[in-house]
Amino acid sequence: MSQLLKSNDVLGTTNRGNIVESGLCTLCRADCMGKCETWLSCLKGRETLYPRDFGIVTAGSGNTTHVGVSYNSLRIQGYNYGANGGDAAKAAQGDALFTDVSLETTFGAEHKTSCRYPLMTGALGSTFVAAKYWDAFATGCAICGVPIVIGENVVGVDRAAELKNGRIVKAPELERRIDGYLRYYDGHGAIIVQLNVEDTRNGVAEYVAEKYGDKVIIELKWGQGAKDIGGEIEVKSLDYALFLKERGYLVDPDPSRPEVQAAFKAGAVKGFARHSRLGYTDLSSYEQVRESFVNQVAYLRKLGFQRVSLKTGSYGMEALAMAIRFATECKLDLLTIDGSGGGTGMSPWDMMETWGVPSILLHSKAHEYASILAARGEKVVDLSFAGGFAKPSQIFKALALGAPYTKLICMGRAMMIPGFLGSNIEGVLKPENREKVCGNWDSLPKTVSELGSTAEEIFAGYHDVQQKLGAEAMKTLPYGAIAMWTMLDKLGAGVQQLMAGARKFRLDQIAREDIASGNRETERETGIPFITDVQDEFAKAILRR
Repeated sequence: MSQLLKSNDVLGTTNRGNIVESGLCTLCRADCMGKCETWLSCLKGRETLYPRDFGIVTAGSGNTTHVGVSYNSLRIQGYNYGANGGDAAKAAQGDALFTDVSLETTFGAEHKTSCRYPLMTGALGSTFVAAKYWDAFATGCAICGVPIVIGENVVGVDRAAELKNGRIVKAPELERRIDGYLRYYDGHGAIIVQLNVEDTRNGVAEYVAEKYGDKVIIELKWGQGAKDIGGEIEVKSLDYALFLKERGYLVDPDPSRPEVQAAFKAGAVKGFARHSRLGYTDLSSYEQVRESFVNQVAYLRKLGFQRVSLKTGSYGMEALAMAIRFATECKLDLLTIDGSGGGTGMSPWDMMETWGVPSILLHSKAHEYASILAARGEKVVDLSFAGGFAKPSQIFKALALGAPYTKLICMGRAMMIPGFLGSNIEGVLKPENREKVCGNWDSLPKTVSELGSTAEEIFAGYHDVQQKLGAEAMKTLPYGAIAMWTMLDKLGAGVQQLMAGARKFRLDQIAREDIASGNRETERETGIPFITDVQDEFAKAILRR
């Protein structure tokens, strides 16, 4: 992979910490004052697609050498004629524009879900950062028309949630999250509620089915790319740690041990990690896993869920094949495949750095396995790829690598940055809201104030959002939602430009032929031909005529 630089002089961006392939810092902070590319995109929008200081600069790319196997080692193809999926009449007149490209997508087996962008969030579960910034995340996704996922354990860690006979009868935090999204939902996007072992035991599915019915997509969870064990959070309160232990969680170190309590009071133990159970530990064969999964899906449908999805992690090839096969067989609406190299709220770091199948390798095999089922005449489940995406080019590459099965790209950390940044700005401009929105700043840093001193000046997307919702709604709309709109507008425009260059005017026209490998190793691992081999025979045929 080409060297990743912490600053980009062309865009005027810098990274506070170590940079990863997505362009984000390894450690992304809610209080960050900027300004990586994603951070800046939340303010300036599609302006960050272009070099800064136009009129007094020229810019040249140095990203022409690709080493190793990664999404960075795929190149995007462009073509000099055609308008696949475009307006035929307009194309015939030579009037096609990149803004004619449609980014709308649908997913689902029998009940289709439409989205304005081919994007969705990662699972935002029981980590406190998800709870604190949920209003910004949910509102932003709803007005943009993209799905958001409520992750695991939200009910289990909620002290206000009530259980009777082991089943949920009251879940205020879960309801807050669902209602927050539905308040702005306009028919595009979806709210997805994820189930892990504890959620299943606590009756979360039954509770959601009774209260919300088909307004919600229910999601079974096998894992994620960040870790190979159940979810975890850190708590700083001994009282809260004891509560979680009583709820049935593993809390490490054990807060009920007198010596641990003494160490906590002395300051030697400063926090506790709450862990979830591992799934399927009572099973030992393919047949047992299949039977259990099929029964789970049947039960969820019996509860009334019209749409059911599955999230799997970066396990080996057997688990990947099982996920695709079972999801296809059960006619699930979506399968999210999360590769290693993505993000985390609280995963063991050494595990995250060393376990699992890297995204590009996992996604390449997912396409291969899906094609095997398709060749047998089966309607393959719609796929979503996750694992370290943040840029338009990465979105396009992942859609092309998984084509025609991939309908969405799942982004975790990148989709959270607008919530952080918008909330920090709102906390300064509306100090009365600072505590409510979890703003971290006392004043605007130079990276923001150089753009303006009001929301209307700071957010490039402000007036587009106002046009959609009206001036009155802007008075209470979270600034994090405006930042989300602004960032997704930039991502969307970037994808539109890449699609137009490939002469593809609808998402369903994107194909694997629209990308090429930048080195032979990437060609071997992905099945995507080396860049100078693509169309080489056609080229030589032209010359031999």
